[in-house]
Amino acid sequence: MAGTDVFTEIVDGEQVYKYYADGEWKKSASGKSVSIVNPTTREPQYKVQELACVIRFHCGSIFFIVFLCLVDWVFGTACTQEEVNKVMEASKAAQKLWARTPLWKRAEHLHKAAAILKEHKAPIAECLVKEIAKPAKDAVTEVVRSGDLVSYTAEEGVRILGEGKLLVSDSFPGNERSKYCLSSKVPLGVVLAIPPFNYPVNLAVSKIAPALIAGNSLVLKPPTQGAVAALHMIQCFHLAGFPKGLISCVTGKGSEIGDFLTMHPGVNCISFTGGDTGIAISKKAGMIPLQMELGGKDACIVLEDADLDLVASNIVKGGYSYSGQRCTAVKVVLVMESVADAVVEKVKAKMAKLSVGSPEDDCDITPVVSESSANFIEGLVMDAKEKAATFCQEYRREGNLIWPLLLDHVRPDMRIAWEEPFGPVLPVIRISSVEEGIHHCNASNFGLQGCVFTRDINKAILISDAMETGTVQINSAPARGPDHFPFQGLKDSGIGSQGITNSINMMTKIKSTVINLPSPSYTMG
Repeated sequence: MAGTDVFTEIVDGEQVYKYYADGEWKKSASGKSVSIVNPTTREPQYKVQELACVIRFHCGSIFFIVFLCLVDWVFGTACTQEEVNKVMEASKAAQKLWARTPLWKRAEHLHKAAAILKEHKAPIAECLVKEIAKPAKDAVTEVVRSGDLVSYTAEEGVRILGEGKLLVSDSFPGNERSKYCLSSKVPLGVVLAIPPFNYPVNLAVSKIAPALIAGNSLVLKPPTQGAVAALHMIQCFHLAGFPKGLISCVTGKGSEIGDFLTMHPGVNCISFTGGDTGIAISKKAGMIPLQMELGGKDACIVLEDADLDLVASNIVKGGYSYSGQRCTAVKVVLVMESVADAVVEKVKAKMAKLSVGSPEDDCDITPVVSESSANFIEGLVMDAKEKAATFCQEYRREGNLIWPLLLDHVRPDMRIAWEEPFGPVLPVIRISSVEEGIHHCNASNFGLQGCVFTRDINKAILISDAMETGTVQINSAPARGPDHFPFQGLKDSGIGSQGITNSINMMTKIKSTVINLPSPSYTMG
């Protein structure tokens, strides 16, 4: 299933995808693999290496260690702590050399990787269709967008990192011009990148490219669902000729390998996109820079004077594209009671035109990523049903495929009012005032994005200022892009800011060199 000849080396004879380290594709000593289930067929589609059984020995008992060794011998599973340590050692060594590589040459490598990525968009997109049920057209778009992101990062990095700053001491009271301070941006070291399943290529390169242009090395831990697309993407970087050890990609269950990676002393920065796991990571990671985007409950506030056709189009686009499996999806509609009936009818009319089915057929609504996700979504729906929400369509599910559903007259005592479904189910809460809408938005634990629809720009700005979210879209659905825009969340939606420029700055630190000038007695005149 490699797709084209350039990808044949990333899979072994048993059709298990290898992991990437020290410039080579390798089989793990664990002898274990993880199956990736196709969300549409619900059958195993791919297998990837499992760097598992990573154990930190806190117990000094020799009997305990002997016991674990016997377990490994009996069950045939080798500990891969050594493999991960080797990855980190190689990353550290490669980074030292890469940091001394001229900035223009780093940019050249990235431009080459971007071109190769876009050239091989078809096989990578095929993986996205089969691993995460992304509609075929959207899958191709993700790969092309990722190539564009890499190229833009190369250019932006040259601009940002090519500049330094000069300070003179006499600008601060009580000082003479006796010191010059030269400051510049230098790399952090080894960056650990952990992208989510829903954009395993785009959100991987959004971390990889800034790390590399800044002079860091990169260790990628892809999600299980989406790992094969990520491995194909890494092969494109391999073909671009980056130095050995600079880029690594380790696969396996996060529950087995996650803590060891995120707490590894060789990691100097973590960039994570995902769910609640990020909160646990932030508590364990220690004193290193963290960049985390952890989901949202993005609110859409609709005022009486809004363009209701525009509202309906954006609610459907924002709430149901990729089956609602986006952090920036519209997750709750807060609409003024006076226009609520009209908005609901217009949304229902547009929803009726959505196609439901296979990602290969480019349907609008495709299966959600896993059975557990579908079960969670169904739990939210059943809770709303028990509490008398109005179902605008009949609830329908076949396996992982859930038909798009709009829930009207949702109240704050329903789980769907607060929890993130990550599926094609959208609640409507009718409000009697703008203040009520803002209060509901701000009462959420999340604060990623939100949007407001009104023809009154003054009201829009005031509401935007009052909403406790990282971004507010005016008269448009929430969106992460364009990729050079700042992207950040408040509260449980994360820490740090993404976007190409912000990521480059986050993955560097300031280095200052102070030149102490001779005392005045040594100067001329």
